[in-house]
Amino acid sequence: MQLAIFDLDNTLIGGDSDYAWGEFLVQREHVDSERYREANDRFYRDYQRGDLDIFAYLEFALEPLAQLSRGQLGNLQREFMEEVISEIWLPRAEELIGRHRREGHHIMIITATNRFVVEPIAAQLGVDTLLATEPEEVEGRFTGRVVGEPCFQGGKVVRLQQWLAHNPGYSAAEKWFYSDSINDLPLLQQVDHPVAVDPDARLRAEAEARGWPVISLRDVD
Repeated sequence: MQLAIFDLDNTLIGGDSDYAWGEFLVQREHVDSERYREANDRFYRDYQRGDLDIFAYLEFALEPLAQLSRGQLGNLQREFMEEVISEIWLPRAEELIGRHRREGHHIMIITATNRFVVEPIAAQLGVDTLLATEPEEVEGRFTGRVVGEPCFQGGKVVRLQQWLAHNPGYSAAEKWFYSDSINDLPLLQQVDHPVAVDPDARLRAEAEARGWPVISLRDVD
């Protein structure tokens, strides 16, 4: 039994779905445009530097889910997939997943982005398991709060360990992990086959120093 684990944003898709969702809400005027865009940009810069305050970010990012009805959210979710995610789709990512699937590997996405945003993307990619940051729901409505450990930095290691505890057949499995971000260094260090995918500068330096493969899913033949 083997496990192929993938980061999502800027790894399997050619952009950041969390940041893009914020921009989408601004464009649709469901948030205070100036305030929200400034904060969305600032948090994304923090993420890129590797020093994001994940709880402050989630308080900001999950607030719109609590303010909109499930009907509104469902419509926005579909439009986001059709208008935004379709534009950053990477056929080579699907091919890579397909190669692992043909080898009989269990396919997992592990992402800091919240489940509401990424679940349709994971479904379209046909993965077996999605581990994402979990927004709290009470009586069918989002509360704006997070449940459990955010799936970010060392939290990805914690969430994977929790999943393995409930799926012990994979505990000793050979594991691959593909990521673009220095934020994922804790998990990359834990797997048998760490792979840097179109990495940021800091992860590229780490990968080269450690002898990890560096690949691109965006190159054109």
